[in-house]
Amino acid sequence: METFGARLDRVVRERGPLCVGIDPHPALLARWGLPDDVTGLERFTRIVTEAIGDRVAVVKPQSAFFERFGSRGIAVLESNIRQLRAAGALVLLDVKRGDIGSTVAAYATAYLDPSSSLYVDAVTASPFLGVGALAPMFETAAAGGGGVFVLALTSNPEGAQVQRAVTADGRTVAQTVIDEISQLNAGAEPLGSFGLVVGATIGDTGHDLSAVNGPLLAPGLGAQGASASDLARVFGTSLPAVLPSYSREVLSAGPDPAALRAAADRILAECRAVVRPLG
Repeated sequence: METFGARLDRVVRERGPLCVGIDPHPALLARWGLPDDVTGLERFTRIVTEAIGDRVAVVKPQSAFFERFGSRGIAVLESNIRQLRAAGALVLLDVKRGDIGSTVAAYATAYLDPSSSLYVDAVTASPFLGVGALAPMFETAAAGGGGVFVLALTSNPEGAQVQRAVTADGRTVAQTVIDEISQLNAGAEPLGSFGLVVGATIGDTGHDLSAVNGPLLAPGLGAQGASASDLARVFGTSLPAVLPSYSREVLSAGPDPAALRAAADRILAECRAVVRPLG
């Protein structure tokens, strides 16, 4: 089975380094002239998927905006995952799950077991119950050819209080996360399947990302303040592993499919100029 890291490396080389979020929040639905209900949700996701699903490497639905509509919203999410896969995009589900024991194992089964109707290529996860607590997620991902992106250094200002706190061994909490994910990816080629989430707005991280050997998801671009030109300052020599992530910068161009495609193409060109894969 092809690993997620290998699959991501291949698709990024084919389509370019860009992840586009699907974030159907109420204000955006209204901006598109859609009702804030399941019909609006379904119409929104279908337009985005048909416009860009066959041209960007990764699409990142935000699970919360589907969950708020209950079982009918989850049904739309399941359908959207199938549509994105059919279009050839990798699906990164933004769920930020994190727990212990049987609970995190259940999350892993829900999203990373190929037999699940919510099976995706990768998920986001929160490590703040300990990176080791996410072991069932890593194990299920490895068995099913999936990936996990673990929060490390996020763009929100509240995150620094926890992420930059210094542990007993002198490392920050974020560096312990970075180091443990690096160990999981050791020896993987061409890229490990376990990544980190590092915000594009944080400037010089002050942390060592050089040994991660996995993908680095960079949210915070576009409407949140950062641009593709900021990525070199944040990631330095790790820049080839960066997957830039945009949402509102693309989605605000809708609902016209041609405008969505044009926005994605423009941003992709900016990312290609900065992020160049190794080899």
